[in-house]
Amino acid sequence: MALGDVVEWAKHQVSARVPKADLDQRDPDYIREQLPGLWLLASLYFRADVRGLDRIPTDGPVLLVGNHSGGNLPPDTFVFTLAFSSYFGVERPFYQLAHNLVVSMPGLGSLRKFGTVAANHENARLALESGGALLVYPGGDYEVFRPSWERHKVDFGGRKGYVKLARDAGVPIVPIASVGGQEAALFLDRGQWLARLLMVDRLARLKSVPILLAPPWGLAVSDFVPRLPLPTKITIEVQEAIDADDIKTADDDVIHEKVTAALQSGVDRMAAQRRFPVIG
Repeated sequence: MALGDVVEWAKHQVSARVPKADLDQRDPDYIREQLPGLWLLASLYFRADVRGLDRIPTDGPVLLVGNHSGGNLPPDTFVFTLAFSSYFGVERPFYQLAHNLVVSMPGLGSLRKFGTVAANHENARLALESGGALLVYPGGDYEVFRPSWERHKVDFGGRKGYVKLARDAGVPIVPIASVGGQEAALFLDRGQWLARLLMVDRLARLKSVPILLAPPWGLAVSDFVPRLPLPTKITIEVQEAIDADDIKTADDDVIHEKVTAALQSGVDRMAAQRRFPVIG
């Protein structure tokens, strides 16, 4: 059997294990039960501070576009999901896109009850068509594994597909800026070279195999071994919405620049208020 055939077989085995997106797996009753304890944890451990939720439209579909930090255990997603559910109520449909392998990891099935689905265009389209609010991170594993000394840099790696998604769905975009997540571990290298060497970029759509320092293991290669995130202070600020009509008439580059500029401005403002890493 040729190497190409082996790669295609392995890729099929990986994709076959990704749970099919079922928006009905989101369970408002489960979220309602878990919310008080998890919000207490977020408030104590991450000293969660979420601002500007009133800038999000009160109903209807909306695309929430964030900068992303913290590796495969992103505290920004955890904190924002709890804040959104607390502010708007658990009955408002809210979904988050995550990498296939994160959705498939053993022990993380509860994420699907919170509305987490595998990141692809079809799932995103279904979530918006259902009338839900959808949180996406265009930077994906490129941004989330950036070195910690670039923690205050918004970098989508040139990805702009979210603009077309919003335009096709006829929904506004709301930028969600956050700081603190990239201090949950010390990220040393994205490891894109390692992903290519191991061929996981072709097998599992995994473009990065990061190298990081994190408790309890110390030096780690890849971020799929369970670890303890450092108790970094997470601050999130919702930026002004970009109207659906503006998105409809403008070029992708114009909207992309508007989104990333709003995010970088928010990140810079919140970063300037931090005195120390982790402590905040």
